[in-house]
Amino acid sequence: MTFGRAPRDLRASDADRERVITLLGEAAGDGRLTLAEHAERAEQAYAARTLGELATLTADLAAPSAQPIRLESRRGVAGIFARERRDGRWVVPSSFPVTAIFGEVVLDLRDALLQTGRTIVYVTAIGGHVQLIVPEGVLVEMNGKALLGRTAVRGAPLPAPGQPVIEVRLFALGGTVRAVTPRRSRWRGALRRGGQDR
Repeated sequence: MTFGRAPRDLRASDADRERVITLLGEAAGDGRLTLAEHAERAEQAYAARTLGELATLTADLAAPSAQPIRLESRRGVAGIFARERRDGRWVVPSSFPVTAIFGEVVLDLRDALLQTGRTIVYVTAIGGHVQLIVPEGVLVEMNGKALLGRTAVRGAPLPAPGQPVIEVRLFALGGTVRAVTPRRSRWRGALRRGGQDR
């Protein structure tokens, strides 16, 4: 987690570079990039130091929602008579609104980059549903009013000093707001270890 820097200036990880390389390979495979363009962009991806440098390499290859790295700043998420989902590698602003009006919004934060120690999500759910999928080690606090609606936090850790916090300030009218921390599968870890031992 990195604090106080613009999303474009955050340092890129090897996993970020691999996400971009994968999309570049797909673009070369279906003819959107020539082999020379692919080679040039792949070299730039491996040399990139920031998320902004990586994002420019794929900006013309996929829609914003399909980018391997998304640098939205304060733009909110709205599911109005529709389903909206934000997942993958995206930079989470320090505060942003989420609205679900007879629709559904899913925020998957497992691969996201939190910019601050406390992230505030302003949720309005009117006859709609909002679900946050939170990684292990992140605390969720829910504050606000739920009229004829439900709120729930499942699998959240106990508070600890220095722990990142997602604060949900909500108003729910006939809707649900739920935060879930998925448990790691013991079988998946065992299978992965078993495959590495061979």
